[in-house]
Amino acid sequence: MDGHASDLLAGDLDLLYVAPERLMIPDFLDTLERVAGGPGLALFAIDEAHCVSQWGHDFRPEYLRLAELRGRFPLTPRIALTATADAVTRREIHDRLGLESAVEFVSSFDRPNIRYTVEIKDDPRKQLLAFLRGGVGSNGEGRHEDAGIVYCLSRKKTEQTAEWLQAAGFDAEVYHAGLDQETRRRVQQRFRRDDGVIVVATIAFGMGIDKPDVRFVAHLDLPKSLEAYYQETGRAGRDGEPAEAWMAYGLADVVQQNSFIAGSDSSAEHKRVDQIKLDAILGYAEASDCRRRILLNYFGEESNACGNCDTCLTPPEMWDATIASQKALSAVVRTGQRFGAGHIISVLRGERTPRMESLGHDQLPTFGVGDDLSADEWRGVIRQLVARGVLHPDPTAMGALQLTEAANPILKGNATVELRRTLPKAAADRSKRTSRSAGPAANVSSEDQALFEALRAVRKELAEADGVPAFVVLADKSLREIAATRPRTLEQLLEVNGIGPVKAERYGSQFLAVVAEE
Repeated sequence: MDGHASDLLAGDLDLLYVAPERLMIPDFLDTLERVAGGPGLALFAIDEAHCVSQWGHDFRPEYLRLAELRGRFPLTPRIALTATADAVTRREIHDRLGLESAVEFVSSFDRPNIRYTVEIKDDPRKQLLAFLRGGVGSNGEGRHEDAGIVYCLSRKKTEQTAEWLQAAGFDAEVYHAGLDQETRRRVQQRFRRDDGVIVVATIAFGMGIDKPDVRFVAHLDLPKSLEAYYQETGRAGRDGEPAEAWMAYGLADVVQQNSFIAGSDSSAEHKRVDQIKLDAILGYAEASDCRRRILLNYFGEESNACGNCDTCLTPPEMWDATIASQKALSAVVRTGQRFGAGHIISVLRGERTPRMESLGHDQLPTFGVGDDLSADEWRGVIRQLVARGVLHPDPTAMGALQLTEAANPILKGNATVELRRTLPKAAADRSKRTSRSAGPAANVSSEDQALFEALRAVRKELAEADGVPAFVVLADKSLREIAATRPRTLEQLLEVNGIGPVKAERYGSQFLAVVAEE
């Protein structure tokens, strides 16, 4: 900032980016007051305004102090912007930033080009690899040329996953807050400029990363809220081209997130809100209805079934799981509500082990009453009962399952339970392959795809020569249109969306040469 202070005071800057932490330093505020009294301040634009919410997923205490701007600069307009705020958070933005009378503009939260998919964790690395080797955005050829982000909960997991992806032949980088600044800067720069880079990261990566051609965002761990999930998946497909949001989720994620909530220093009220937000994303993960409709409804927006999520493309089979639920709940009660899902399933399936016999659980009435279902099917029943708030894994007792009040009417036979049927692995694999083949890229001919890849290679060379990100040269959308229409002259090239006279003059001959060779 020191090098720009004179320009700021002289009124020679049109736009100044500054973090809230820096903005609220007394000396900096004094400098801004001198600017306000001289050349003038046109506007305070507060980006990522949801960070002011104490109930939000990205709360930053420094944002609360931004309300002081109203008193110090009463004549300077202020605007607050965010892409991830439900109605509660929007009200808090009004209150905490002193914008009580501000007009509110809310656009649609829908990202129709993003396909949402959730898989139940079995072998998450193997599942991620299957996703990367055959997805919507790459015509079944694999994602080696696609830029993407893989989110993990811990730093250690990001490092292990990135190393594993590299060994599998992918260009993967790791990013988390524990890396030095130069390493983080290098990874950010590579991600912005190069094609086909996958960043395996914690939530430290993403804010301020505006790369339009991110083709996928994958989660190997459950985010703590739908707001966080929406913001992170929203980094895919900003160019409007087909993109995917893929997540692997299991009961262990629920236990872990509950543990985070229980172990935090937050107030009881804050923990209650965090639990409500966790319940909302659990409901999304276990949905049998359109995932997009659930996501949009969370933000107060109505929607019809989208036809571009896994539950729309391959509707899950439902079954009357009332009796199975009663068996599971009874097994939890009869074992003293002190055991996790694994032991409960062993009781239900009648698995006689030395530990089972030493506990005396082989003598329980519920021992073996569920041998008609596989272990995977029982995991599905218990996981969905947790997601519905019927069972609660106690984070202080290593995830021991406990009944909630919602279990009472089920045990008494006063409520029915309909659950998604857990498919055998072979059937699930077939279902996933069918779902992926139904995407927009499935209609792309092999000839168009080959030309598109050739155009991307030339774009990469041009971008490297100019020292700019590839999307600055031309967006994927423009390259796909060139591949489909095959322009032969500069006049025809100018008809392609995203190409104006300047880009046609600068890069047109190189792209036309590629088309002529096909």
